[in-house]
Amino acid sequence: MTRTNRDREAERQEIRAAAERLLAGTPLRPPVGKLTGTELIAECGLRRDVVYGDHKELVDEFRARAKAQSFTQQVVQNMADENTALREALTKIKTDLAAERERVRALVRAATELSLELERTREELAAAQQVTRLPGPRGTRRVPG
Repeated sequence: MTRTNRDREAERQEIRAAAERLLAGTPLRPPVGKLTGTELIAECGLRRDVVYGDHKELVDEFRARAKAQSFTQQVVQNMADENTALREALTKIKTDLAAERERVRALVRAATELSLELERTREELAAAQQVTRLPGPRGTRRVPG
């Protein structure tokens, strides 16, 4: 029984192609859901001992890229969540600011009205102080007795 020589370069190309398909989200075989070495081996169709024996660095590279991709997706998701929260907070702050501005306008109107009323009252008081006061009734003297 003769053994055929393996084409290691073709195996490497198949592993790389499988890695690209998995990372792109377009695998030929139904994925399990995680980007793992086992998933890569299943996708490329080679035996485990061949992949881990001769092409371990490709599996490690795939794992690193999968981790970076997952990390990037998590960072992007976190940023999107933070963006949504900040937008909601901004909307609430804008609403609160509009309400405060309306309160300020009402207080300015009230202060203006009170200022005008105070000015009128001062004018009335000044006019009342110009009246000459007459002396009060004269008291009767008691005769000591």
